Amino acid sequence: MKYVLVTGGVVSGLGKGVTASSIGVLLKACGLRITSIKIDPYLNTDAGTMSPFEHGEVFVLDDGGEVDLDLGNYERFLDIKLTRDNNITTGKIYQSVIAKERRGDYLGKTVQVVPHITDAIQDWIERVARIPVDGKEGPADVCVIELGGTIGDIESMPFIEALGQFSHRVGPGNFCLIHVSLVPVLNVVGEQKTKPTQHSVRQLRGLGLTPNLLACRSTKELDDSVKAKLAQFCHVPLSNIVTLHDVPNIWHIPLLLKDQKAHEAILKTLNLLSVATEPNLKDWTTKTKVYNDFHENVRIAMVGKYTGLSDAYLSVLKALLHAAVAHNRKLIVDWVPAGDLEDVTFKQDPDAYKVAWGLLKGADGVLVPGGFGDRGVQGKILAAKYARENNVPFLGICLGMQIAVIEFARSILGLHDTTSTEFDPEAKNPCVIFMPEGSKTHMGGTMRLGSRRTYFQVADCKSSNLYSNVSFVDERHRHRYEVNPDMISQLESAGLSFVGKDETGSRMEIVELPSHPFFIGVQFHPEFKSRPGKPSPLFSGLIAAACEVKRAVMSPSYGQTKLANGIYNGHSPIPKSHQNGKGSNTTNNSLNGIYTNGNGNGVYVDGSF
Repeated sequence: MKYVLVTGGVVSGLGKGVTASSIGVLLKACGLRITSIKIDPYLNTDAGTMSPFEHGEVFVLDDGGEVDLDLGNYERFLDIKLTRDNNITTGKIYQSVIAKERRGDYLGKTVQVVPHITDAIQDWIERVARIPVDGKEGPADVCVIELGGTIGDIESMPFIEALGQFSHRVGPGNFCLIHVSLVPVLNVVGEQKTKPTQHSVRQLRGLGLTPNLLACRSTKELDDSVKAKLAQFCHVPLSNIVTLHDVPNIWHIPLLLKDQKAHEAILKTLNLLSVATEPNLKDWTTKTKVYNDFHENVRIAMVGKYTGLSDAYLSVLKALLHAAVAHNRKLIVDWVPAGDLEDVTFKQDPDAYKVAWGLLKGADGVLVPGGFGDRGVQGKILAAKYARENNVPFLGICLGMQIAVIEFARSILGLHDTTSTEFDPEAKNPCVIFMPEGSKTHMGGTMRLGSRRTYFQVADCKSSNLYSNVSFVDERHRHRYEVNPDMISQLESAGLSFVGKDETGSRMEIVELPSHPFFIGVQFHPEFKSRPGKPSPLFSGLIAAACEVKRAVMSPSYGQTKLANGIYNGHSPIPKSHQNGKGSNTTNNSLNGIYTNGNGNGVYVDGSF
C-alpha cells in the first residue's frame, strides 16, 4: 500500500479537499486503484451534530456515517463508496483508546498520547486503507489522506506526530507528502510573496514531516523566479512545485496537475513509475470544457434556511449541476431564504419579501432541501403551495417532502392546525411524527441513517419511470421524523399518492401529485449518490420538467406543451377542479406559469462538479 498525505498551511480554506480529490483522479487515470481518508482533528465523534453554518453540509454514506463534506468530493470525483471509518476524528480515536483502556487491553500501562493515541491513529489508517471502495476485490494501490486544519493548530498535533511516525513505519518509497500553501499577491506591490509558504514548510519540517511536493495556491500562475525561490528555501525540487491558480471550475485542477507533471513526481516518490500508465483524462477534459459551451439556462429556486452558506447544500448543488449538464443547460440557482417568504417579513422588511417572491416566481423549478428546526418552515410551506397551485416543477427532499404533505393537508383537507411534532410536540393533528425507534435523549447517530430500500407501490408513476421502472431503489437517509401513517388514506383520497414505501409498507418514502406536471417529495437524500455523468434520476426529472416549463413559456403555442406521461403544462386540458387534489384557488397572484426573472439575484453555478 502506498500513501499520499495532503496537508495545508498558512490559512484554512485553501482547497485541500479538492486537491486531494484531484490527486486521486490523476492517479486513477494512471491505472491505479485509489481510496481516500479524511482526518478531522475536532473532538466531535462525527459531523452529525454540527451546524451547517459551522461546518457546511453533513454528508451521509451508505453505512450511515455522518461525515465531512470532503468525503462527498472524494465520492463524486473518484466514483467510489466510502465508509464511516474513512473519516477519522479526534473523538473517534480517543473513544477507541479509552474503550481499550476500560477493557484492560493496555495491561496496566499508563495510557498516553504517545504512543497510545499515535499508535491508534496509525493502526486506523492502515486498517481502513485496505477496505476496497471501488467495488473490486482486494485493497487499493494508493490511499490519499487529507489532514484537515492548518499546520500549527494545537488540535492536530497528535495526528502530525502520528503521521511522522507513520512515514517511517511504511518506509521510503511508500509515503508522499504534498503540502498545500498560499502564495499571496499584495495589491500594493503586485508581487507574489513566498514568505508565508517558507514559514509554513519550516514549521512542518520542525514537526517531523518533510514535503515531497508543494502545491501553491495563488490567483495566477507562479513566476519561475518565485518557484526557484521556494525550491531553494523549502528544500523541494523545482519540478515538484506546482501552481494551483484560480480556474473557472474545480474540474480544471486535475488537468492543471497533469500539465505540470505532478503525477510523475508522485509516482517517482512512491516507486510506481514502472507500473503506472500515462494518465488518460480525455473524458475528464471533455467534461471540463462542455459546460462552458452551453447557451440556454435553467433557473431553480432553492428555498432553505441556510442560504447564506452554499456549502450547507453542497451535494444538492452538485446534483442539480449534474442534471443540468445532462440536459445541456447552464444552471442558475436563485437562493431564496425561506423566512423571507413569510408574512412577518412583509411587515418587517417589505423589500426582502418582494425580492424573495420575485425570485420564486421567476424560477423554472422549485427545490426545498432538507433541514431541521422550525425557522423558515412557513416560508417553505408557502413555496410548496405556490409550486403546487401553479404547476411549477417541485422537488422536496426530506423536510421538503414533509412540508409538502403538511401544505396539502392544510390547503386541500382543511386541517389548518396540522403540522409536524418537530415544530409542535403537542400538536393535536400531526401529519408528520417522531419515529418510534428514535431517541429523544441522545442526538448524535440516533437518526434513521444510511442506505435504505424503497419499494415502488405504483408501477407507472413518475418516480418509477425516472428510475427506469425498477421495483425498488436504495437511497441514503438522514431523518428522525416521518409522515404519520394514520393519515395516509385520508391524504391519498384527496389526491396525493405515496408511490414509494419502505419494506414494512408503513413508512412513506416517495410522494407524488399525479395531476401535477412534476410534484415529487422524497424522504431520502438522492443528492448523495449523484455523480458527474450519472445524475440522480429525481434531479434529472426536476431539470427536465423545468426545461419544459421554460420552453412552454417561450413557445408561441404556450398552453399546449406536452410533458412526460401525457401531462400538459400551462392551461392543462385536465379540468381545473381536479388539477391539485380536490381543487384549489390560486391566491398568490401568479401569472399562469409565465414567470419573471425576479431581480437578477440568480447565482450562476460555475460548473464545479
